[in-house]
Amino acid sequence: MLESELIRARDGSSGRLMVMLHGLGDSMEGYRWLPDALNLPWLNYLLVNAPDDYYGGFSWYDFAGDARSGVIRSRGLLFQVLDAQVREGFPASQITLGGFSQGCLMSLDVGLRYRERLAGIVGISGYVSEPENLVIELSPVARQQRLLVTHGTLDPMIPISMPRGQMKLLQQAGVNLSWNEFPKVHTISDEGELDLIRSFVEAGYAG
Repeated sequence: MLESELIRARDGSSGRLMVMLHGLGDSMEGYRWLPDALNLPWLNYLLVNAPDDYYGGFSWYDFAGDARSGVIRSRGLLFQVLDAQVREGFPASQITLGGFSQGCLMSLDVGLRYRERLAGIVGISGYVSEPENLVIELSPVARQQRLLVTHGTLDPMIPISMPRGQMKLLQQAGVNLSWNEFPKVHTISDEGELDLIRSFVEAGYAG
């Protein structure tokens, strides 16, 4: 099982959860600011470390080598994480899965294959592993999932042309995906992007 930490909502009775996946070389420590930034007092957060050590942080897959095997292994581990949260009392329909960079890739990869509908899937500054295979392997509920994907037009690490085309492919396959571009580099921009993410997460729990 992956190392993780649950940060309880200020509303201690809430069963709503956001699972956040970090990027390459980062860790759960890099997202302790997120609860305060999103300011959703009813939302619990599960911060998760990727399985492989990487220069003081962690990695979900070997981007410079055999990425595919690492993605598949991390996918299985994240299925276990989601299943464990359901057993702990967070229904799948109350879980938002999100991630940045490598964490974005894993959020899309896992969320669109997971057997149950989630509250939402958020991908930030990432891309898709083998998008043609993902379209073939979509879960029975994948087209019912809600997705928000953001990317920077100035991103030097993942040029926007690649994910832009991949997200169009997913949309053409019937995936309910909102694609949003920001004038930013490989980061999470402050108020504009955070406002959009906050609104998307809130909408997943409306009603």
